[in-house]
Amino acid sequence: MKRINLALQGGGAHGAFTWGVLDRLLEDEDIEIAAISGTSAGALNAAAVKSGMMRDGRDGARAMLDWVWSEVGQLESLSLPAWMNAWLPDPGILSLAVEYSTAYAFGDTLTRVVSPYAWGPLYRNPLEDIVARLDFDEVCAGQGPELFICATSVRDGKIRVFQGDRISAQAIMASACLPTLFQAVTVEDPITGEDEMFWDGGYTGNPALFPLFAGHLPSDVLIVNINPLVRTRVPVTPQEIQNRINEISFNSSLLRELRAIAFVQRLIGAGTIAEGAMKKVLVHMVSDDDLMNRLSVATKVVPIATIILQLKESGRRAAGEFLARHRDDLNVRQSADLVRMFG
Repeated sequence: MKRINLALQGGGAHGAFTWGVLDRLLEDEDIEIAAISGTSAGALNAAAVKSGMMRDGRDGARAMLDWVWSEVGQLESLSLPAWMNAWLPDPGILSLAVEYSTAYAFGDTLTRVVSPYAWGPLYRNPLEDIVARLDFDEVCAGQGPELFICATSVRDGKIRVFQGDRISAQAIMASACLPTLFQAVTVEDPITGEDEMFWDGGYTGNPALFPLFAGHLPSDVLIVNINPLVRTRVPVTPQEIQNRINEISFNSSLLRELRAIAFVQRLIGAGTIAEGAMKKVLVHMVSDDDLMNRLSVATKVVPIATIILQLKESGRRAAGEFLARHRDDLNVRQSADLVRMFG
């Protein structure tokens, strides 16, 4: 049995890629998920896995993920025949079509000049309808994978991690609260115990890795990347520039933690600190940067059924390829090349 922790990035509707990764991992009886740290869409995926697992094991977790994403995309069918994939429009073309549509351009402009607080009684967070239907007795259960949900305190700009019975519908929505789209979410601060306002966790932890360093948890952390770390083409349109700014911002906290992990690994390797004095974390990554480079911020904000399904299939494929290459590395050695990443 390979015991691992999962770190799930946020990325709006592109979180359907993580749905696919999780769906594939849950199929594998030899993989045990010990803990999950999630932000935004990653938090929703994490809560769905935990709730479903408490209800009906691995099959329950997969079914709950299917339900969540059917709600997000309003999909009528989650099991398109394989041959139909060849007839689906290229996701990159669809993403560009949405990005340059008049309706999206108008909505995007509106978020830059109109505050979400200006809507008064007309305001609603569409995520609330989905999150409220999760069973939080299951999500907060003491059995199964430990959950860590990340959000950003508006007051002091620092990360907060919700765990155990502090995880609620409000905590999930806070983790996914983009401040240009949604009003800040009020949740009891896990540090102060006071009601505080929170924004998206991606600003301070996308996702947070440090909760997974606890001694009783396995050393392996599998990160599911949504936001590309590298884009080879320079963004030139206003939309591309804004999208890349957001990606860099939302990746910065993850890169800081990975750099710290690489530093500790060097200290342990050089014998500067004693073996066991600090946890030697083994980092693994699953991503599809080729697909994510073809998509835009538009399909993060606007869920499109065909793209959601293609993202799921991409996630399943990426997870399958990871297991084929690195299954034997789990609990033994790191597969992510942090030396090259930070060299």
